[in-house]
Amino acid sequence: MNEPIRVLLADDQELLRGSLRLLVDSTPGLVAVGEAGTGARAVELARTERPDVVLMDVRMPGMDGIEATRRICAEPSGVKVLILTTFDLDEYVYAGLRAGASGFLLKNTPPADLLTAIRVIAAGEGLLAPSVTRRLIAQFARTAADRPRSGPSLDGLTAREREVLTLVARGLSNLEIAASLHVSTATVKTHIGHLLAKLGARDRAQLVIAAYEGGLVSTSRPPS
Repeated sequence: MNEPIRVLLADDQELLRGSLRLLVDSTPGLVAVGEAGTGARAVELARTERPDVVLMDVRMPGMDGIEATRRICAEPSGVKVLILTTFDLDEYVYAGLRAGASGFLLKNTPPADLLTAIRVIAAGEGLLAPSVTRRLIAQFARTAADRPRSGPSLDGLTAREREVLTLVARGLSNLEIAASLHVSTATVKTHIGHLLAKLGARDRAQLVIAAYEGGLVSTSRPPS
């Protein structure tokens, strides 16, 4: 029998933490391993409890969720962070993903979708809904002129890997990429595995950032 996915809940609202805990603990295959009302406490519990996924609020007293995410993801423990917030703002999306978060969801996300997101991220896949991808692209477009190019080198990628990375950055799923390139989904997964290794990326969310910071995809136009 597989071990349950261990989830840490970080939010400054006790009522919301309680509701999330009830949701997680009542779902087969998931278990809540702790609650944090501040970013500092989230970092502490991530170190001691070693959860698989942290549900992280952005706005918390003292250390905010972005800094807490940065500190957690800097540890070698492999703990993954799913940012869950009320504030659908571009700077939070960009800053959260740059800090190492594997995904970003709004607090009004349906419970079933939240549970799916936890499983997806625990499995090592980043979660970027098309709306989040569009906002990330918008943030790059606004800041590209003022930000020095410091992204990873894409020189070691094959032509096909560049094609796959471009489509990932445009928000396509593996199934959609396979259909676009007329290959199997297994082949797409293999290419993505190579991209993760070559670019030192943790997951799909980090591949999107690598594509834009590496200059592969232009910020002058949105994805189709």
